[in-house]
Amino acid sequence: MSNTSNFDYIIVGAGAAGLMLADAMITDDFFSGKSILLLDKDLKQSNDRTWCFWEKGNGQFDAIVHKSWNHIYFAGKKFSKRYAIHPYTYKMVRGLDFYESLLKRIEIHPAIIFKQAEVIDVEEVGDMVKVSTSKETYMGCKVFNSIFHYEMVTHQKKYPVLQQHFLGWFVKTEKPVFDADQATYMDFSIEQKGNTRFMYVLPTSENEALLEYTLFSKDVLPKEAYENAIKDYLERDLDCLDYEIVETEMGSIPMTCYEFQEHHAANIRYIGTAGGWAKPSTGYTFASTARKIPVLLEYIKTGKPLHKLNFKNRFWFYDLLFLDVLYKDNANGHNIFETLFKNRHPKLIFKFLDEQTTFWEDLKYIWGCPKKPFIKALLGRLF
Repeated sequence: MSNTSNFDYIIVGAGAAGLMLADAMITDDFFSGKSILLLDKDLKQSNDRTWCFWEKGNGQFDAIVHKSWNHIYFAGKKFSKRYAIHPYTYKMVRGLDFYESLLKRIEIHPAIIFKQAEVIDVEEVGDMVKVSTSKETYMGCKVFNSIFHYEMVTHQKKYPVLQQHFLGWFVKTEKPVFDADQATYMDFSIEQKGNTRFMYVLPTSENEALLEYTLFSKDVLPKEAYENAIKDYLERDLDCLDYEIVETEMGSIPMTCYEFQEHHAANIRYIGTAGGWAKPSTGYTFASTARKIPVLLEYIKTGKPLHKLNFKNRFWFYDLLFLDVLYKDNANGHNIFETLFKNRHPKLIFKFLDEQTTFWEDLKYIWGCPKKPFIKALLGRLF
């Protein structure tokens, strides 16, 4: 027989969005005296993912930044360049460091309880929300759900859906192979095989790096395809035959401008990837989530229905056109990025992807891309 407990707020999922929201709540006086429940099927004790983001100067996660880089490298088929990215720094946070840091603060706070439990259903019941796990049932006044399923976005045809899917190896090499102050942001010199495929390399020393074989495409590959690509890159491109695989990670992030609005309710808000917080054109989620949490927090305080909050802006439309282009001609993705990096400095690219540019800077960025496919996509959306 299941027990029922009542909470003011229930957060489902202790990933980036769930933990950032929980941490923001316990450090805000508005929520003192409120009861908060955080649920996740996992205890978050493994290094299951790596988040990267660019930032100017110091930031809120600097204490747990594992490595940062002042240079990035881009390579296409005909053009490659190393860039100094000041005033930006490219930063890496390991999943385990993030979980440990935030859970440490959460565990000692009296207002919040963290429970390991697999959530199987979330539904509004009158003016409350019922959260069912395999063992217990909880009632919440407001529920924030970060559990994502691809069916949430693939049931519709209005917006294209691609995946940013990848497999990564963290390797240690016998000889020095890597430039420790340069992150390889995108290397399109590898075989494209009809998709948008690139290698992403994050060195933590001359002998250690995370290498990820990444695709922006519709379908995932068999596991061996990713592994063989990383092996080929290490041996052929980096001339490295002696290496040890220390850790592996694998993932898929939705790339879509689908609006997720139909999933929210007055007292249920989807957050993180499940709320459409992954940047549609890049899949970057961590910094996007960190920017949205304070906005959500202020909105919660108004007491307005949760489904009324809307993050949509003009960058949403730019992302939509980009995904239309990539979806229609996936093999041409490398050309879009190569043209952009050839014509524009990463400082403008980062600023645009952070949605911080002025309208005139938007035009400068857009004008750096191949014109024809984007004009066709624009006309397709307008007419």
